[in-house]
This record gives sequence, structure tokens and C-alpha cells, in this order.
Amino acid sequence: MVRGPLSSPANSPDRRADVNRAPFTDRATIPYNIAMWIAAKAPSLDEIEVMAHDVFAALPDTFRKLCEGVIIRVDDFPSDEALDAVGAQGEFDLLGLFQGISLPQQSSQDIAPMPNMIWLYRRPILDYWAEHDDSLGDIVRHVLIHEIGHHFGLSDEDMEAIEAQAGD
Repeated sequence: MVRGPLSSPANSPDRRADVNRAPFTDRATIPYNIAMWIAAKAPSLDEIEVMAHDVFAALPDTFRKLCEGVIIRVDDFPSDEALDAVGAQGEFDLLGLFQGISLPQQSSQDIAPMPNMIWLYRRPILDYWAEHDDSLGDIVRHVLIHEIGHHFGLSDEDMEAIEAQAGD
């Protein structure tokens, strides 16, 4: 169905029959909850990264101190190497990744290792958000804390057990 511009006068040849017209032609008459989504765009890489850093800044001091030197990055999708490393089936299957040497594995004998990094993947996170009832901020917080858990040396199974105990 082709629609004429919303600003066309009602008697304009560009204006189609009423059934083809948008239900709200004047932004002033659009309810707030609809108007918000008309102009909404998916958060950019930078906006998700700012969100992640804000979540990190809100964590307890002792927690953050143990993450000294960890770099938080956001990319649209994981690399093929990252997908292969975790055995993910597709690019939407991985929301985040810890890359580096976990705290229990670190040694003062290590030769200047690459910095530890936490990757958050914007498009899979947005896809997850669209399919679930969680807020975007809650999802970013959960993924970030999960990846920090790997930095601390926890496995996925360890973290699932902790979450299950916390839910009891």
C-alpha cells in the first residue's frame, strides 16, 4: 500500500482513501506512548557503551576495584572467532563475551598480557530486548555482570547456581 505524505491536504490527489491514511496525522494528537515510538531509534554503539559504563559505575567499589584494567567495549556483532570459541550457532546467540585471563589464572610471572576485555554485542542485545519483557538497562546490566563473573573466574554453571540461590 502506498501512502501520500502525512502533510498532504485532505483533498490532494496524493491523499488516498481514508483506509490508507495514517490514524494520526498531527503529532499534537498522537498519544505520548505512541509518539515516543514514532521518533525512537535503536540505541547506537556509543549509547549502549555509555549505558554499560553507567552500570559499571553503579557497582559496589570493591567489585569495581577487582575489575581494574578491564576494558568494556560494544560492537554490533561478535566476530567469527568469538562465535567459534564459545560454540555459538549464529551471530544473535552471543550477547557478551569476556576475553582475557580470569583473576584466578593471573600470575605475576605473566609476560605483559593483553588487557582483559568485556564485549557487549548491540544487535543480539537489542534482539533479546525485543523478544523479552526486560528493560534494555536490565539486560545490559545482566550481561555486563555475567561477563565480569567470568573475569572473576566463574563458569556459566557457577553463575546459574548463584542466580538460582539468589532467587530462592
